[in-house]
Amino acid sequence: MTQIEPLTPVLGARVTGVDLAGVRSAEAGAPLRAALVEHKVLVFPDQSLTPTAHRGFAAALGELTPAHPVVPGLDADHPEIYVLDAGDGGKAPVWHTDVTFMARPPLGSVLRAVTLPPTGGDTCWTDLEAAYLFLSEPLRDLADKLTAVHDGRKDFEEYLHERLGGEGNTWEGQRIRSLEPVEHPVVRVHPESGRRSLFVNPGFTTRLLGVSEAESRALLDVFFAAVGRPEFTVRHRWREGDVVVWDNRSTAHYAVDDYGDQRRVMHRITLRGDVPVGV
Repeated sequence: MTQIEPLTPVLGARVTGVDLAGVRSAEAGAPLRAALVEHKVLVFPDQSLTPTAHRGFAAALGELTPAHPVVPGLDADHPEIYVLDAGDGGKAPVWHTDVTFMARPPLGSVLRAVTLPPTGGDTCWTDLEAAYLFLSEPLRDLADKLTAVHDGRKDFEEYLHERLGGEGNTWEGQRIRSLEPVEHPVVRVHPESGRRSLFVNPGFTTRLLGVSEAESRALLDVFFAAVGRPEFTVRHRWREGDVVVWDNRSTAHYAVDDYGDQRRVMHRITLRGDVPVGV
């Protein structure tokens, strides 16, 4: 019997009593999709997934994207799996929401631990709905009206051109040959829950439109401080067999880089999302 145990009052739940290798249809995945909208982060311990089973479970939650707009997938049989290898640049020690530098960011992510360091390597998630509600009412009213620029060039432009010769993956039907910045509302309305989130992150959000550069910097500092408040976060210490699913529309996450040169390899699959809609 599936049991869902909240991890904090605002964010995350531990789900037991379910074998993810057996969740292979949209009907079977529907209760977990509903739990994902409610809790935003779901931790499934003691799983035993192959790359193929990982893909099968993720497909029960939604339509799969390629591994990444730029970075190739695991192999020809698993082009949807993004390999996060700490020894090959697969670290992300900054608050970020996956792939917001594209016009249609993923709905969510399904992350599986493959190789873990003896100690360290935790992942933290933060609740962007709570971050929005933390702002004062006048500031929320302002945020509701703002648009932000998201830019992935700092992280992936060099990889795209120097390692791939300017030929990335096909994302939303288009071959990625450049990473032009995109615009998203600062406050995103969740398409399923109707709740509002502060949809900015230090990893990819670079500028607010319609205000001066100084005002943009100051406002982003305020927004980023709200995103990173510890009381809105949950921290997961990975164990072999762990799978974590999160809602990319209402969370950001941070991969803690505290394990030196020890090996850490994770496999991530993302679910096709929609164009962010503001207030």
